[in-house]
Amino acid sequence: MKILVLNCGSSSLKYQFIDMDTEKVIAKGLCERIGIDGSQLTHKVPGKEDFEEITPMPTHQTAVELVMKALTDKEHGVISDVSEISAVGHRVLHGGNKYSDPVIVNDDVKKVIRECFDLGPLHNPANLMGIEACEKAMPGTPNVAVFDTGFGMAMEPKAYMYAIPYEYYEKYHIRRYGFHGTSHKFVSNETIKFGNLPEGHRKVIVCHLGNGASISASIDGKCVDTSMGLTPLEGLIMGTRSGDVDPAVVQFIADHENISVDDVLTILNKKSGILGLSGISSDFRDVLQADAEGNERAKLANAAFRYRVVKYIGAYVAAMNGVDAITFTAGFGENNVDSRVMICDALSYLGIKIDKEANKERGKNMCISTPDSKVKVFVIPTNEELSIARDTLSLIK
Repeated sequence: MKILVLNCGSSSLKYQFIDMDTEKVIAKGLCERIGIDGSQLTHKVPGKEDFEEITPMPTHQTAVELVMKALTDKEHGVISDVSEISAVGHRVLHGGNKYSDPVIVNDDVKKVIRECFDLGPLHNPANLMGIEACEKAMPGTPNVAVFDTGFGMAMEPKAYMYAIPYEYYEKYHIRRYGFHGTSHKFVSNETIKFGNLPEGHRKVIVCHLGNGASISASIDGKCVDTSMGLTPLEGLIMGTRSGDVDPAVVQFIADHENISVDDVLTILNKKSGILGLSGISSDFRDVLQADAEGNERAKLANAAFRYRVVKYIGAYVAAMNGVDAITFTAGFGENNVDSRVMICDALSYLGIKIDKEANKERGKNMCISTPDSKVKVFVIPTNEELSIARDTLSLIK
């Protein structure tokens, strides 16, 4: 059985085509600059040369049609007909309070995705466009929505409620939802499996560290807490996002700079974080290089980022009354060897000991703690597409 996984952004469409009998990716690609001049499709098949096509893509419908064409092409395709696609799994950012578990798309699902446009203004409209494009291009093929907020919906009210007038929760569903849920779900379950964690010892903290960054705490794969909130702005310091700030900062900046709340939120989302602190870049690699060269603001940015990670880990150890495993994932978490050591050194009170040689490896599931470490530490590459494909398969079997 073959599953197509789509991740639609406002002007992009990422896809993977997965043979679920082997869980191997048989094709993947990216449509860029949808609705913008210079639209391009890049299609990759293992063992073949990459195929690239620069062609107008005015809508996501056009992009989906080009993906279908690429998958069925005689030279660079991998199937003879779109009927070989058993289902399409869609990453959908927000399902609000209505949907958390993966669901086969129907009119009500689309209605809820539309109602959540204000909660996910950049992603939900694009996600819905991708679903409707597939409905037109492949009528009768099941579409499954997998919600990025789904993992965090398992939190208890004490963890997800904000201490604001309750009427705002009732009227507008203002609460903490958490994001990167597909990644956290996949990695927390892989941690239990790869680490062979026995029942009663499955308290896991996952550090999804990249340009967007978040941390989750889970027990037996069920989310207890996660660092992002109503939006992805809450929590850790990120590439361009500020993470946690005193809400009064918004009014203070607006008053003193004579700008609107929307303008301040744009600053907190797009001009803050590592970029804002360092003044150099939102790319951790650039900031780490500047830090190594003695740039003081880069040093501050990196130290502040690591400190926030350590603080959240400590909070989640307290929330779960212990921890059995800590796992690093995503671009920064999987690849930055030195920062993993620095973060774990700050957690030495937990009895964590890192195997420096094991920590140098990359690109695979690894245990980087020593046998006598009281908490196991892992590096596990995330695979959101495979997680979405598995969820899709479970619904259409």
